[in-house]
Amino acid sequence: MTALIIIFLIVLGIILLLIEFTILPGITIAGVGGFMLFAYSIYLAFDSYGALAGFLTLGFILIMSPILIVWLFKGKRGKKMVLNTVLDGVANEINKEKVKIGDIGITVGRLAPMGKIKVNDEVVEVKSTGTFIDPGEKVRIIHIEKSLITVEPLN
Repeated sequence: MTALIIIFLIVLGIILLLIEFTILPGITIAGVGGFMLFAYSIYLAFDSYGALAGFLTLGFILIMSPILIVWLFKGKRGKKMVLNTVLDGVANEINKEKVKIGDIGITVGRLAPMGKIKVNDEVVEVKSTGTFIDPGEKVRIIHIEKSLITVEPLN
């Protein structure tokens, strides 16, 4: 009867660990509960059947738990749970032929300190040098780095 309880505790511990890795990621009650069930099943094996059974239970848990978890994630069902999409787009892509350093534009909305300006018939998102700039003000592009344009007010 104790052997069935030990097997049940191990199976329940593996199920809780699988729930931890698939449904409730992070350190939650399921993961802690799984490890506690493993520890109690090892204790029961040592206490009821002696050292050999205890070490066999410990070895089984240390070998089979990682194998089952890896098998879950490497299988067909595991691949459905893992996000494989690669994002290769860029935000605020700048047309370098139309927008250059030194160009003058007009703010579409308030720059606080980020906002949009219209320059050479293009509306682009920009960052001011730290000051707030009201809508309709003229600004000059002073720096372009990848997708970030820095402007200063024309005063």
